[in-house]
Amino acid sequence: MTWDKSVDLLIAGSGGGGMVAALAAVDAGIEPLVVEKQDLIGGSTGMSGGMVWLPNNPLMRAEGISDSLEDGLAYFDDVVGDIGAASSPARREAFLTAGYQMIDFLLRKGVRLVRCPGWSDYYPNHKGGNTAGRSVEGIPYDSAVLGDWRDKVQPSMAKNYGFVVKTNELRAVQYFNRSPRAFAVAMRVFLRTNLAKVRRRDLMTNGASFIGQILKVLIDVKGEPPVWTNAAMEDLIVEDGRVVGARVNHNGSSMNIEARRGILLAAGGFSRNADMRRRYSGDQPNDGSWSIANAGDTGEVLQTAMDLGAKTDLLDEAWWLPMVFIQDPGAASLGSGRQRPGAIYVDGAGKRFCNESNSYVEVGKAMYAAKAVPCWQVFDEGYVGRYVSGANPLKKRTLSAGLIEQGVVKRADTIADLARQIDVPPAALEETVKRFNEFAAKGLDPDFGRGQSAYNACLGDPGYKPNAALGPLDRAPFYATRVFPADVGTCGGLITNEHAQVLNERDEVIDGLYATGNITATVMGRNYLGAGGSIANTMIFGYVAALHAAGR
Repeated sequence: MTWDKSVDLLIAGSGGGGMVAALAAVDAGIEPLVVEKQDLIGGSTGMSGGMVWLPNNPLMRAEGISDSLEDGLAYFDDVVGDIGAASSPARREAFLTAGYQMIDFLLRKGVRLVRCPGWSDYYPNHKGGNTAGRSVEGIPYDSAVLGDWRDKVQPSMAKNYGFVVKTNELRAVQYFNRSPRAFAVAMRVFLRTNLAKVRRRDLMTNGASFIGQILKVLIDVKGEPPVWTNAAMEDLIVEDGRVVGARVNHNGSSMNIEARRGILLAAGGFSRNADMRRRYSGDQPNDGSWSIANAGDTGEVLQTAMDLGAKTDLLDEAWWLPMVFIQDPGAASLGSGRQRPGAIYVDGAGKRFCNESNSYVEVGKAMYAAKAVPCWQVFDEGYVGRYVSGANPLKKRTLSAGLIEQGVVKRADTIADLARQIDVPPAALEETVKRFNEFAAKGLDPDFGRGQSAYNACLGDPGYKPNAALGPLDRAPFYATRVFPADVGTCGGLITNEHAQVLNERDEVIDGLYATGNITATVMGRNYLGAGGSIANTMIFGYVAALHAAGR
């Protein structure tokens, strides 16, 4: 083989896993190269909320928050259970122990992180669950320090809102009119945003802050970061059973790149690959048409590893996110209805089928299990008055008449009339709403336990009593809109061991091949344990892979 370039660790994908691996590799004294097929770096991490979930993390310890490795393992055992090699005991322990080392490593390198207090685990009532908040995120970060690289980082979700807002602040900002504390947080965000405009500073938050800060450390250490954009990994090169390099198309030119110590696949899953989604979707059938994942999440790198005989699992699973697809600024607040008083989800029979306020992944799975794809979100005028946003916060909150005229939101003066419009049995929907209202007025949900966990409460309305997560639908007119099980990425793929090494169908290591993130079958199994679980998964095992390749 004639090599056009030779490095120690070749990394496919510039998301959290790829960038942490590059930094860890440099620190360990080996030469990495990140190849990113898109023209911006950051991948799904850069686009995301940028939280990282880790029990007993260094920031928790520094603040004296009670937690332990044992509690983390107990939480995995109780929630995830035994789902096979993807979440083996060894991988769980590696996630927790190496995760602590990774965050400590980033802090020592100058990456500035803060705790996300109050953002409960998604299953806090389970053994080992924690309500104090096990997630961390990056600070607002001035992109100017990146120099020529400032415009090469994937914009984060805050850009869509127009505010310089941290992810843990966002849950308060949306309730600025509902409690004094939420108003105070919103004012802090408003002042920060406007001060940044006056100073002409572009502040990165969420996932972009993580990526930008790691990129800055690489710039400081290497001068020019070891990252190529517009560089797609096309195939793996194998000699004598070992993966020794890859063919990479960089700016239209095909190159053979040697990887002396290994290749790390951190290129995401296959959310945007309709054929693969149909082929592997199992009991959760879809073709990815509702996915809001990174546009580069197309699965070709995963396929190259599968062609080598790599073992896979959980290919039918994804990080589900129930979505209301309405292109209207005034309707943006409808998407959070499942966590707020005055709204419920019903299936085609007019019946509730889950705790709407639970983890988005769990609710998405419940939609498939109940064959409620799509389902209906039913809400009342009280919901509209409390939560629908408008240009003038002092004016009465109303939904755009165009939404009703177009039929994307149905409206009726009675529940029975609304049921007829959405083609569900009127008597069944009336009974569902009547039963729900009787208990919701007391802050209870005996059918599904909505509002009975700290997670339900932390994303609910802080100004609503007696339960922040639910309240009756008792103010006409009534409304309904469709909800679809969108996703932010697939989470099934290659089986790896506790060192992030890819295994074949005989459970043997494929020499020279590592993987992390959504290209793998996640250590979280079929559950999402807390805010930032997927980013933690990719960053931690990217860190593990780099150290293992370096002989650590």
